[in-house]
Amino acid sequence: MKTQAVRWMTFCLFSAALLVSNSVSGEINPSVLKAQQQRVRVVKKVAPSVVAVFGQTANSGGSGVLISADGYALTNFHVTKGAGDWMRCGLNNGKLYYAVIVSIDPTGDVALIKLLGRNDFPFAKLGDSDKVRNGDWVYAMGNPFLLATDFSPTVTYGVVSGVHRYQYPSKSFLEYTDCIQIDTSINPGNSGGPLFNKNGELIGINGRGSFEKRGRVNSGAGYAISINQIKHFMGHLKSGRILDHAILGASVVTGEEGSIVVGSISESSEAYRRGLRIDDELITFAGRPIDSVNQYKNILGIYPAGWKLPIVYRKKNRKHKLYVRLRSLHRKSELTGKPKKGAKPPRGRRPNPKVRPPAKYKHMLVKKPGYANYYFNKLAQDRLLKVLGGLGDYSKATGTWTLSGKETSFKNAKKTSPVKFTLSSEKITMESGGTTSSQSLKEDADLEDKPRGTGGLLAAMQQLKLLLSKGNLPEKEKTYFEFYYLGTEPLDGSGDQVDVLVTTNSTVTTHWYFKNNKFIGFDNWLEENGEECVVRFTQFKEFEGREFPSQFTVSYMGKIVSSFDIENIKLSSGK
Repeated sequence: MKTQAVRWMTFCLFSAALLVSNSVSGEINPSVLKAQQQRVRVVKKVAPSVVAVFGQTANSGGSGVLISADGYALTNFHVTKGAGDWMRCGLNNGKLYYAVIVSIDPTGDVALIKLLGRNDFPFAKLGDSDKVRNGDWVYAMGNPFLLATDFSPTVTYGVVSGVHRYQYPSKSFLEYTDCIQIDTSINPGNSGGPLFNKNGELIGINGRGSFEKRGRVNSGAGYAISINQIKHFMGHLKSGRILDHAILGASVVTGEEGSIVVGSISESSEAYRRGLRIDDELITFAGRPIDSVNQYKNILGIYPAGWKLPIVYRKKNRKHKLYVRLRSLHRKSELTGKPKKGAKPPRGRRPNPKVRPPAKYKHMLVKKPGYANYYFNKLAQDRLLKVLGGLGDYSKATGTWTLSGKETSFKNAKKTSPVKFTLSSEKITMESGGTTSSQSLKEDADLEDKPRGTGGLLAAMQQLKLLLSKGNLPEKEKTYFEFYYLGTEPLDGSGDQVDVLVTTNSTVTTHWYFKNNKFIGFDNWLEENGEECVVRFTQFKEFEGREFPSQFTVSYMGKIVSSFDIENIKLSSGK
């Protein structure tokens, strides 16, 4: 006997077969047998990817699911909160593996862990939770009540009761948005386990049951975090950070005739700066229609803080479309506070009451404020810095840089003029079309929007110089207040997913973008809640043995203002 679930499923299927059997011959309908065989095949296929999670204390445990051959696995935040940074994880082959925390999403109740010891783990195929419909058959798998002594997952089978459900925070800021409601039995211990569709595709992570008023037993209403929400966070989850969800900086209410309108809006929000106002009607957000306040909350809740997304709204009977970068839902101190002691889970087999990793794995956990595990952030940083290193050695080019070529101004009927940038340690200048713009770099100087209407291109060019010349040096911490890997996001709100490296220097924050291991551009903010200077590279060229972006565009407030063609570069090593 592998599990009680197999016997239960066999009994149910046999009972169903009796109901539809031929009344004369007593034979089972072939379609029933076919459906039974299909279920058995699906369970056999996906069971190896299901994880039994055991933590460091007697008050920890849950379930998870592998999503990659190198051992990355999804579970619930509230499982890892009790389990600790090091875990033991059992698979249905009867073996235990060490696992380490990677990242946590406290608001979304999601965590990413990494199982160690293999590079050929079985893993689940990710499905599309937006295709889930009421009445779809689903499988919930995990280790409820820690019953499986051989780590074979318990299987329960049921239907989807509802989609795009919204679950308000319950005694915490944990919030389930756009989740899947199921009648499939889930119980304590199922937390973090997978929800599969009829084809064995992963469509959700089981998390919350309606237990609060009914005791710690299944009540027929469970909730799974949609896999599409987790896909949005996946790049961030591999960053090792403590993640946050997003707000628009505006609230919505139901207006006349059921329309959804802006009820309030922060004047410091990007949405306000882009033109959104009170009483404007929201039509779509992130490509999805807005028909109710809950629907707005559902859509907003599935995206990470910092993503840029499209909004379509109606103002005075005219439609407008804009792209808005979302703000953080919480303060950092709210996310990094000490968690409260959780409820005790059920008794069951616990392979090790205190997880102590072997010496060969200890380096894979690095504690740092703001991170679940800085080790994985450093891995991602090094991967992107290797891309920069491939451009050539800029480490000695710390003196004055002179760039010359042509500028095409889109603000002046696409007029083309000679241009020259001079980047010294004391100031940045740009000469173009008979005018000169200058930005002082002295400590008491304010960084300004120069040339005007670019968002501060001169300050942005200084940041590019710093990154290329000092970003790969061990002492870069002396140059930057912060230097970290953010995760992935859609470029400019609608493009392909790109990797994002973040640096802060004084009041300046810069997001550096990489696509398929290529350096493609950056956004530069002179101050928080300001408008960024958007620089996108279109071509690189070799100068003095180094690759440099010879062609690039500059945008501000959503519009291209200039394009540049750099023809000559001189980089000095002195001041």
